[in-house]
Amino acid sequence: MDPLTLNMRLDMIWDYKELFVRGLWVTLGLTAAGYIGGIVLGLFLGMGKLSKRKWLYYPCKYYVDFFRGTPLLVQILLIHLAVIPTIFGHSLGYFISGAAALMLNCGAYNAEIIRAGIQSIEKGQMEAARSLGMPSGMAMKTIILPQAFRRMVPPLGNELIALLKDSSLVTVIAANDLLYAGKVIAGAYSRFWEPYITVAILYLVLTFLFTKIISYVEKRFSNSYIPSGKRRIFSIGRPFGRSA
Repeated sequence: MDPLTLNMRLDMIWDYKELFVRGLWVTLGLTAAGYIGGIVLGLFLGMGKLSKRKWLYYPCKYYVDFFRGTPLLVQILLIHLAVIPTIFGHSLGYFISGAAALMLNCGAYNAEIIRAGIQSIEKGQMEAARSLGMPSGMAMKTIILPQAFRRMVPPLGNELIALLKDSSLVTVIAANDLLYAGKVIAGAYSRFWEPYITVAILYLVLTFLFTKIISYVEKRFSNSYIPSGKRRIFSIGRPFGRSA
């Protein structure tokens, strides 16, 4: 092997920096659209799987089973090449197709997280609310969901990280994301170390930032969290101080 091929050429990355910046925004946009839509969809699907009405339970169950049991790559191709052109008569572009596929896939996984979170709350709390005359919908909204959300934060955060990395699959429909930028540079220079290492580092940075945000949210909604102001008041008001 020519030792020159082992030399890293950062100039080629700099020449295509605008492509990486555009790919970064596309990746973040796809992730945000897919995750936010997946949260809303997952909430309805999760509640549907908890319903005792069969006409509501079984469609939600089959939906979750389908999207959890088939590869995301196949779902992206199916939605982009078949579903959207059939409904609208033409393609709506890679972003709409990619965001729709990520949302539908994420919704299925979030549905299971939300269902499990709600079922983890003791049944006695719903029964107590109902015994006080509170409607089941209000009890779910004001009593069950706030408590369940605390337990959902870690798995929902993991789903966000997974969706961020899975968004790279949208490059198969020519999305101008980070992976697409790496493929363009690799094809232009016939070099693979520099572009794909750059893509990997950018994904690693995004994952690190998202992990920090998720850790803060998880800590903020934990049962042991005390705001800094109140923590100071509690510290001042303790009856017994530390002995000298």
